[in-house]
Amino acid sequence: MLRRLIGTPSISSVNPQWDQSNSAVIHLLAQWLEELGMGVEILPIPGHPGKANLIASAGSGEDGLVLSGHTDTVPYDEGRWTRDPFQLTEADNRLYGLGAADMKSFFALVIEALRGLPLDRLRQPLTIVATADEESTMSGARALVAAGRRLGRYAVIGEPTGLRPVRMHKGISMDAIRLTGRSGHSSNPALGVNALEGMYRVMGEILSWRGELEAACRNPAFEVETPTVNLGHIQGGDSPNRICARCELHIDMRPLPGMDLGEMRSALEERLRKALSGSELKLEMEPLFHGIPAMETPAAAEIVKAAEAITGFSAGAVAFGTEGPYLSRLGMETIVLGPGHIEQAHQPDEYLETGHIQPAIGLVQSLVKRFCY
Repeated sequence: MLRRLIGTPSISSVNPQWDQSNSAVIHLLAQWLEELGMGVEILPIPGHPGKANLIASAGSGEDGLVLSGHTDTVPYDEGRWTRDPFQLTEADNRLYGLGAADMKSFFALVIEALRGLPLDRLRQPLTIVATADEESTMSGARALVAAGRRLGRYAVIGEPTGLRPVRMHKGISMDAIRLTGRSGHSSNPALGVNALEGMYRVMGEILSWRGELEAACRNPAFEVETPTVNLGHIQGGDSPNRICARCELHIDMRPLPGMDLGEMRSALEERLRKALSGSELKLEMEPLFHGIPAMETPAAAEIVKAAEAITGFSAGAVAFGTEGPYLSRLGMETIVLGPGHIEQAHQPDEYLETGHIQPAIGLVQSLVKRFCY
């Protein structure tokens, strides 16, 4: 199963040059899950041709367990892989391939785990969810929320966490800040309005705001205890002897649980407008990626306590985002828990340690027995 999944490209990207359908992966999973006797639905995502979610279920009732993951991968760095990214390769107790850690392996391990369980004896429903576009637009998770369908009471997202439960993660957003001025000959600054100089003021204001956020907001459960704001990309001007008429800055914000992305965007935009007040510069702030909210599942939640008991590890916090907030909106207690390590994700020669295979299968079986039997 791993070989078939890795060998079936399903890259998602905001760049149309890289973006691909996930349909072939969805149909592979549908075939294998149907062979287990599960009812399978393939749900095309409106407005996203070639993209679909899958929901497979066994048993009936209002509660039960959801095992969820995404079927897409990020693009790969051509020339930096020492192996074919679409051919599963085993070496040095590792399985190499694009998606080996993040996160196609999870589906193969879940299906293998379910082969050893009597699914006809479930007392609560078991549901497998496979989504599209987690690595780009979150269109799959957004479609689930838009449908408003109850899937279960407890959810486990199998992102790579080293088989340790995670109950909190930061949010993430990406925004473009654009300044438009007026060009002119560089010999006379009065002939134009310099957008590059204005962006200098904008950057200083963002860094001051970041410092205030870091001083006011802190959560010691995270390795980086504060919210972060990164200045990631800047572009402006075209010639040293012209006054720059346009400059664009891209930023990344990662709020802590309890911080609202919309409120952060509004606060920053208001602050930047005040900083540029009196200038002739036009300010635009546009989301490049509408973002993933932060997630926090209470420490006392049943899924958290069960995962801690099964794994022997206390539930932690991570800085990367997941589909967790969307599943939480559907009324589920949600954690992140899966094989592999996030350090291998999005990297050339991505791999899963073979030592995670049997523990992951046992973990899935234990969770299903705890919540569905």
